[in-house]
Amino acid sequence: MVVWQGDGLTVRSHFQGGINLVSEGNLFWNFADTAAPGSGYDSDTNWAEFYIKPGLSFENLLDGGDVFYGKLSGVVSYTMGTDAYAAGDTGRATLEEAYLGYRTTSANGTRFDFSLGPRELKLGTGMLIANGGSSGFERGALKFGPRKAWEMAAIAKLSQGGFTGTMFYIDPNENPSSDNDNRLAGLDLRFDGAGGGYQGLTFVKVLKSGSPYVQAAAGGIGAPTILPGAREGTNALSYYGRTGKLGGGFENAFFALDMAYQWNDRVNLRAWAGRVQAGYTFTDLPWSPTLSYGFQTFSGDDPNTARLERFDPLYYEGSPSSWATGSKSSMVFINSNVKAHNLTLRLKPSPKDTITFRYAHIRANELLSPIQFGQGTRVVLANGVPLVISGVTGAHLADDFFLEYSRIINRNTFLTAGVSLSKPGTGITGAVGGSVPNWTGGFVNVVFNF
Repeated sequence: MVVWQGDGLTVRSHFQGGINLVSEGNLFWNFADTAAPGSGYDSDTNWAEFYIKPGLSFENLLDGGDVFYGKLSGVVSYTMGTDAYAAGDTGRATLEEAYLGYRTTSANGTRFDFSLGPRELKLGTGMLIANGGSSGFERGALKFGPRKAWEMAAIAKLSQGGFTGTMFYIDPNENPSSDNDNRLAGLDLRFDGAGGGYQGLTFVKVLKSGSPYVQAAAGGIGAPTILPGAREGTNALSYYGRTGKLGGGFENAFFALDMAYQWNDRVNLRAWAGRVQAGYTFTDLPWSPTLSYGFQTFSGDDPNTARLERFDPLYYEGSPSSWATGSKSSMVFINSNVKAHNLTLRLKPSPKDTITFRYAHIRANELLSPIQFGQGTRVVLANGVPLVISGVTGAHLADDFFLEYSRIINRNTFLTAGVSLSKPGTGITGAVGGSVPNWTGGFVNVVFNF
């Protein structure tokens, strides 16, 4: 919305807000009844989330065509009731974006853009660098996750034709209760083709961090080892690519590939991850169904080696349409020591309506190795001898089902509703013991965007 315009200066106002109603049953497959029966944790809960994100931006066209620009915005969020992580009736008002930038274009078409200050930055498909802000817990709005901007970002872009090089320094906007003082920097090189396809390389260096890594016990027997501050010094190199418009019988198909490799000599880390995707839109059928399949995998720590192989997902985009490992399971398993087969069917009954069904079959890459940060560590009896183990003894973790409906009410108002179910696999039932229920849930939200 234009607030003022004149003499080369344009000022715009921005507003985004949302209301989300959530219901969960048998949260985390009722783990609390076995792992912490006296905790008072309620596995069946309902809550409501609210947020608003107001802001102002400006662009000042200078002599010669250069542009000086900036934006200021904030987030106010709140959770009413108790959410999945036993936080509730809490919220915060925080700064979101507060950056200034300058861009210029040379006579040969080379474009340079530099900005400094809190702002959003997503690289590639969001495998490693996407979500710069944390929500939930003391900040509220766990499911919405309205904070996306980095607490500080210095971003320099140089573009020519379809090529773009991006240098960056970023400091994530973490919850105060879990701020590990992370600082990252790196370089992204990307080419966008005329047909909509793209490919690129990203290098990330963790300059500073207090975030720990967890390492499996030797042979998988014993409690995992926590390595304080081990993320500091980690390097990541990733490739991403997706086809554009294809010819012949593949004109409605797409193929995509992501790969990543990580190393850190200080803690003897070597880890890897990847994803392949393929999809096809049946334009001649009613509702133009799009069917796609993807397989994603993230290395876990091999308990039979001294090396650390557990993949660090850094700040990935965790929505179901992006890098979530399952609709429910993504709340339990970060993208480390897991792999998933994903099947998606998307239907378009009308230009304003979308129905999406997602199925994920989720497994562990390494047995007797931490899936997240040591959850599932327990004592078992082997021939009458008590042993402490971590991770799972069965690879099958869960099968997740998610049905979602989206409606564009008007150009500024969007409705989304969904129901989901997670059926535990042998890895989960074996860790808990006895009967483990299905985890179910549903939500409905409305988002306003001006």
